[in-house]
Amino acid sequence: MTIEIRAVQPTDYKDLIGLMSELGYTTSLEELTKRFESLQKHVDYETLVAVKDNQVIGFAGLCKALAFEFTGIYVRILAFVVSSKQRKQGIGTKLLKACEEWAIQQGAEAITLNSGNREERQMAHIFYTSNGYLVKSTGFIKKN
Repeated sequence: MTIEIRAVQPTDYKDLIGLMSELGYTTSLEELTKRFESLQKHVDYETLVAVKDNQVIGFAGLCKALAFEFTGIYVRILAFVVSSKQRKQGIGTKLLKACEEWAIQQGAEAITLNSGNREERQMAHIFYTSNGYLVKSTGFIKKN
């Protein structure tokens, strides 16, 4: 099994619809295309995809930012998913390592992510801690 990790391309958007749905964010091709075209214009954002047999089976959305709590740069993983049909094969670890490499290339001193507290996210939490990530905070959101 050969897995390629690379930057997203517009031809990948169709495959991303299902992955976004697995994350709990149902979207249309039109909405997703508009969103990704906007993201691609910002140099501090990156989208990496995991490809197997010419199909996108995972993706990670990253953002580089300046830190308030220390002097320097950090990278935040904003979205991360591997197809539920493709898990437990090392694909997520390979994609996560590519995220970490991108963060290093950006000069980041740390990489962070949030993962929901829902029961269905428990396996993701185990995955992140097994890859060296520490549980540090609880996230909050308020929509307007």
